Amino acid sequence: MTSSADRPATLGALRESGWESVPVAEELRRNAVARIRAGEPLVESVLGYENTVLPQLENALLAGHDVIFLGERGQAKTRMIRGLTELLDEWMPIIAGSEINDDPYNPISAAAKALVDEHGDDTPIDWVHRDERYGEKLATPDTSIADLIGEVDPIKVAEGRYLSDELTLHYGLVPRTNRGIFAMNELPDLSERIQVGLLNVLEERDVQIRGYKVRLPLDVVLFASANPEDYTNRGRIITPLKDRFGSQIRTHYPLDVETEMIIAQQEAVLPPADVVDVRVPEFMLEIVAEFSQQARQSSQISQRSGVSVRLTVSNFEAMVANAVRRSLSNGEDMAVPRIGDLSAIAATTSGKIEVEAFEDGSEGRVIDALVRSAVHETFVDSVDPVLHGPIVDAFENGETVEVGADISVDDYMGLADRIPALNDAVDALLDGDEIDESIPAVRASAIELVLEGLHLSKRLNKNTLGPTVSYRGRT
Repeated sequence: MTSSADRPATLGALRESGWESVPVAEELRRNAVARIRAGEPLVESVLGYENTVLPQLENALLAGHDVIFLGERGQAKTRMIRGLTELLDEWMPIIAGSEINDDPYNPISAAAKALVDEHGDDTPIDWVHRDERYGEKLATPDTSIADLIGEVDPIKVAEGRYLSDELTLHYGLVPRTNRGIFAMNELPDLSERIQVGLLNVLEERDVQIRGYKVRLPLDVVLFASANPEDYTNRGRIITPLKDRFGSQIRTHYPLDVETEMIIAQQEAVLPPADVVDVRVPEFMLEIVAEFSQQARQSSQISQRSGVSVRLTVSNFEAMVANAVRRSLSNGEDMAVPRIGDLSAIAATTSGKIEVEAFEDGSEGRVIDALVRSAVHETFVDSVDPVLHGPIVDAFENGETVEVGADISVDDYMGLADRIPALNDAVDALLDGDEIDESIPAVRASAIELVLEGLHLSKRLNKNTLGPTVSYRGRT
């Protein structure tokens, strides 16, 4: 049923159509089975979890479990939960006007029950799209039971209803997500008394609002996210609530540089082509990804709060933006990031990492050290040491080279003419890259990496004066 004309408009027509009501957990299971059989991923655009997290998620859905994802920030926990709405049926019928998506065959709210009693098979039916069957709340200490479950609406009382009348209730987020998926982000940040309020939702599948004698048997599949450090006996989560979740799934950061690079390309928003033609050599993207990978292994950075993948994306965008700014300033038509553009990632890294040392300037020193390490690692992986010697020999014979933001692409090409051995190293860097290696700006970027890589390998000396960097032999 795709068009509104094909969908039944009354309860009687719905019965005649043969539509069957199933619990949300069964609906998710049925559609997950179809995807697994077809070899399709449960969640689109989530990379790096194919052999780790997603199989566990498939198990949880097949088992009909409520799920909590444990992981540090920036591990796509919320994105996965939101993506699960694609496993719901595209359209779902409800009693027309229902605030809590009442099942036409089994309404649970007083208003919907009264409507069915009055109209019978002529009860009007509305259809809700799966995107509207998702509710989400970021847990904060000031989150209340009224936010999640509901509260008395004083306006409805003022209209003349009695306090004992269920119609005076204003439903919270959970009841309004009835027959759908509800997500609670950063669950341990809820106060303990509010966590207690979720126990009935998970175990008894109902809610209770204040002292009302009202029971709403909700049909909700609950997903939650939490930082592992908070989700322990020493953390801020009550044990009975932990016990209610059927599956606990540990997420993680990308396990390799290649996956991190693909995610950065997928998520980054770069300047449009009408601003300037942007070309990013693979080795520059690899440096940004390697930076994040090394940050996650650094003893100088707090691993308790994690190093988010958002760091990689932001650094990639900042590096490209600096290259674009440089190209616009120099009147160039093409922007290709160089080693010098990595200076821009200090601004995007600060605030996204927590440095263990507290001395002034320690954060900047840690970032600089990580950049140098990432550049060196990329250089060593990409350029055979056999190619180093002829370049170093040229510098030992008195060659001195200047590079920087003020140096034109033509000057870089002239440098390659003076030191022909540079071309072999540049070709090795660009080997296998989809970018056109004949583009002068691309080769200029590769030349900067070769020179900086040789310096970090202790084969060349380096002097920095303002925006200009000079390299010379060590003797």
